[in-house]
Amino acid sequence: MSSNLYIPKTCKHCGNAFTARTTVTQYCGNPCAKKAYKARKRKEKIQATLNADMKQKNEVVEVQNPNAVNNKDFLSVTEASLLIGVSRWTIQRMIQQGRLKAVPFGRKRIVARWQIENLFN
Repeated sequence: MSSNLYIPKTCKHCGNAFTARTTVTQYCGNPCAKKAYKARKRKEKIQATLNADMKQKNEVVEVQNPNAVNNKDFLSVTEASLLIGVSRWTIQRMIQQGRLKAVPFGRKRIVARWQIENLFN
């Protein structure tokens, strides 16, 4: 079964004129279709990488916002670790050793800011 259609078109990849036998043909031949496919996949990978980088940068900005921590009287373990500049596990060890007092608040532990300031006095 063959088509009797002869539609003049322009290749979307190379820009050359060609005669299409169907209404959905976009490329002048198989080599242009393959090259266009590779270019499309390459752009998708680049865009996915850029989106991942932007998402990662947004997360870092939210977590390490110093103004949010500086104005609070009560801090979570994560915020206390960001304020001092140590890991969360160091704060957890200090709580277990009794050097810091933490109050359970739901699923978090809350530390008073004045206790952290007293560590350095």
